[in-house]
Amino acid sequence: MANQGSTDASSARKASITHVIFDMDGLLLDTEKFYTEVQEIILARYNKTFDWSLKAKMMGKKAIEAARVFVEETGISDSLTAEDFLVEREEMLQKMFPTSDLMPGSSRLIHHLHANGIPICVATGTHTRHFDLKTQRHGELFSLMHHIVRGDDPEVKQGKPSPDIFLAAANRFEGGPVDPQRILVFEDAPSGVLAAKNAGMSKVQFFHMVSEPGLPNSCFIRFGVSGYGSRCKVGQFIS
Repeated sequence: MANQGSTDASSARKASITHVIFDMDGLLLDTEKFYTEVQEIILARYNKTFDWSLKAKMMGKKAIEAARVFVEETGISDSLTAEDFLVEREEMLQKMFPTSDLMPGSSRLIHHLHANGIPICVATGTHTRHFDLKTQRHGELFSLMHHIVRGDDPEVKQGKPSPDIFLAAANRFEGGPVDPQRILVFEDAPSGVLAAKNAGMSKVQFFHMVSEPGLPNSCFIRFGVSGYGSRCKVGQFIS
């Protein structure tokens, strides 16, 4: 009987999800490759390489926070400040962002949720100027979101893994704030998963399709997934 009760309680918790929050970079949009390419170019000048372990530490953070990680972890902070790194990187990224493609399955999932009346939104560390460049070819898809919270939003005092951005997103749903335990968060960055958990959002799906140094091409990595099978991508959440 105890086992049955546990199963019933678990089922009840799963059935309680009513709202969905999406990260954007590397999850809805295939933009992480741009950051990788630019950072590889910069590090090559110092005879250093950019690998997945460093990228994982930078993902999901605000730009200046990620920049500090970059120059400090690679040991180039005496030659290149975090601020100068961002200036140099910005020039290259400005040319790349307008070519951003959707991640496989993301359009299908968003249209599916929208068609079924599930409130959805985006919570991204990307600032408005970059958001506009990245999404300029995908306006129709992002128009389906109830709202979008960006990294330069006044309510987002700290970047991920702080819960600020997810709490702000939960507050802005119609009739909000929404109970965090009723929200499913789709994330691809370790810091993003921690941010969602820190916000009390217990249903966190963390997956990322990567093509990075040291990992097989198009490798699906699963971290801390709750309630779903391993090695999955967005499109597999639609029957």
